[in-house]
Amino acid sequence: MIPAPDLSAAKWRKASRSGHEGGNCVEVAGVSQVVAVRDSKDPDGPKLAFTSSEWRTFARRITAGAHDLP
Repeated sequence: MIPAPDLSAAKWRKASRSGHEGGNCVEVAGVSQVVAVRDSKDPDGPKLAFTSSEWRTFARRITAGAHDLP
């Protein structure tokens, strides 16, 4: 398990395809050798942190359709 990173200075960004109408979006920030993820509708809520390797694996699996909903 990785220690919780300090996210106070994180520069959060969401995908360019997310638009600006709100909706179901996540934001990511690269901080202290981890990739942090949060819900854009709840920026003060819980956050997840992944190692770079974990994030790359997750992104590859998403791109390959491994986590598509039925």
